[in-house]
Amino acid sequence: MVEREYLRRLWVNRIILMLCYAAAGIAIALLLLILGYTLFKGISYFNLDFITQAAKPVGEAGGGMRNEIIGTLILIAIGSVIAIPVGLMSGIYLSEFGNPRLTSVIRFVADILSGTPSIVVGVFAYAIIVRPLQSYSAWSAGVALAIIMIPVVARTAEESMRLVPNSMREAALALGITRWRSVMGVVIPGAITGIVTGIMLGVARIAGETAPLIFTALGSYFGYQGLDQPIGALPLQIWKYALSPYKEWQQQAWAAAFILIILVLIISITVRWISRRRTR
Repeated sequence: MVEREYLRRLWVNRIILMLCYAAAGIAIALLLLILGYTLFKGISYFNLDFITQAAKPVGEAGGGMRNEIIGTLILIAIGSVIAIPVGLMSGIYLSEFGNPRLTSVIRFVADILSGTPSIVVGVFAYAIIVRPLQSYSAWSAGVALAIIMIPVVARTAEESMRLVPNSMREAALALGITRWRSVMGVVIPGAITGIVTGIMLGVARIAGETAPLIFTALGSYFGYQGLDQPIGALPLQIWKYALSPYKEWQQQAWAAAFILIILVLIISITVRWISRRRTR
């Protein structure tokens, strides 16, 4: 009887492990499939000139996405500079300092905000920034992307810090340090991996957003001209080129999509590498 129960548990464990391996394999296969398909569709335009040259009008050979790549990086930077401090401080408050009633309200609002369609956020940014200033701008696009990113960072940071054992907090307070020092010196370093993961999820979310940029950044072929001026971005250019009737632009849209995926992967790998070095 005991041996039979042991064998049953052993086989159940093996089956669950096989299912986990299969799920992980499917996720990796989907990523490789997306990368391979986008590269296959845009391989004829994926070269160094495509990254270093600006877009050209229809009928002219060549052209690239230099201005759009720079614009995407600028918009990600603006959104991250706004969203990361706000989201991280919100997560710290929810995990460490908030009272139960207020934290439940904030969590509910964050969950609703994270589920809000991005086009609604774009219309909101258009109403409060673009119309009063009477100009499309990189600044308004960055604010719209930050609104999308804040709830992702806040909720992930909260859940990561709640996983830190209370014994670590109590040990820090027993040494006589203040509560905020224990949070900065003990809780956040213990939850840094989860916090970085949340930031990367937020960056990946805003890097590919198109709808908010239609109402805020508008797009520009002239590169970066200031935070108060329209700016181009890869998602916008992909959207425009994919809808165009010209086969050359459609192939460039596929190549730009591949660059966008690679850009997000590079940012994710770099930040994870830096966070691991700091943790060590």
